[in-house]
Amino acid sequence: MEKLIIIPTYNECENIPSLLDALLALPYGLEVLVVDDNSPDGTARLVEERAAHEPRVHLLKRPGKMGLGSAYRDGFRYALDHGAEFIFEMDADFSHDPAAIGDFLAAARDVDVVLGSRYLNGVRVVNWPLNRLILSRSANVYTRLITGLPVHDATGGFKCFRRRALEGIRLDQVRSDGYAFQIEVSFKCWKRGFKIREIPIVFVDRRAGVSKMNRRIIWEAAGMVWHLRLMDLLGRWD
Repeated sequence: MEKLIIIPTYNECENIPSLLDALLALPYGLEVLVVDDNSPDGTARLVEERAAHEPRVHLLKRPGKMGLGSAYRDGFRYALDHGAEFIFEMDADFSHDPAAIGDFLAAARDVDVVLGSRYLNGVRVVNWPLNRLILSRSANVYTRLITGLPVHDATGGFKCFRRRALEGIRLDQVRSDGYAFQIEVSFKCWKRGFKIREIPIVFVDRRAGVSKMNRRIIWEAAGMVWHLRLMDLLGRWD
């Protein structure tokens, strides 16, 4: 297992079969781990059916809806335990284009963390309402100002980590979820001295299913940036 795509799911039966088709068709020898939180719509069953005859598809079933951050933590541990070198985060809803995987792999030859950026060299977001776009853009400016994290899109969820980056941070100390999780992991990689590069991506609003965004996720992210700033000042960011 060299290249692993981690995809957290909750009620993504409308998207996951097509996404698996798209990823497995790419010429990079990708493997895919779906981390499913006991989706009532049968997402895990669809993945199990695919995994039964496709050895590059893997499923991690969890007992209930435990959150995005914990899904990625479990997925990262799986990737490290199974020897993956290039470890991806990716949404299940086609907001992240599978065709961009090659660009991530090319960038990852020279750096430790590759971030897919919606706001590098302009705004690359399709079909979002204006209020959602303003919230996201403002959150990223706010994050950069408070934490100093030198990226344009700290809240995005399309990323590639080299194995050494995830081994170099304490995953057991990453407790946040949602946008806050994305900020926290990138910040800790940066503070550990790992090299981060942003590449431009086009983000398209989901074509099926329901967004998991809620106010709790927003407020958690707003508080996380101040927590990281304080811990950094105290020398306790790890």
